[in-house]
Amino acid sequence: MKKIIFAFALSFFSMFVFAQSKVDAVAKMNTEKYDFGKIKQGEPVTYFFEIKNISDKPLVVENSWASCGCTTPERITEPIQPGTSAKLKVQYNAAAVAPFIKDINIKFAGIDEVKTVKITGEVLSTEAFTELQKQVPKSTVKKF
Repeated sequence: MKKIIFAFALSFFSMFVFAQSKVDAVAKMNTEKYDFGKIKQGEPVTYFFEIKNISDKPLVVENSWASCGCTTPERITEPIQPGTSAKLKVQYNAAAVAPFIKDINIKFAGIDEVKTVKITGEVLSTEAFTELQKQVPKSTVKKF
């Protein structure tokens, strides 16, 4: 009898696990990683990740946060309707001279899994950035 009750309880709780959606089943990102390239120290840069709702229900961004204080994602406050998109603004402050890889986490309401996207690049000192602009054709240096 205990085995039957245990089996029933196990199957009952497993229904809830499988009923929850995966992030990739409800949302599609325009990219998983954006590279700013070489940027100038002290000049913040911004990128907009596009989130498309590929489900048949409104999608709510519960929270968004970054791996450090140098990266600031703005939370999307309105639900994303089925078939439509919203843009998540992410700003990097470019204060420290160094290469960087930063994670941005997106938590959707009703989904346990967190979606993580990345920004990368390299912050150059003002002098190094100016020198790079002199050496490289202007079309290959990103300006923001």
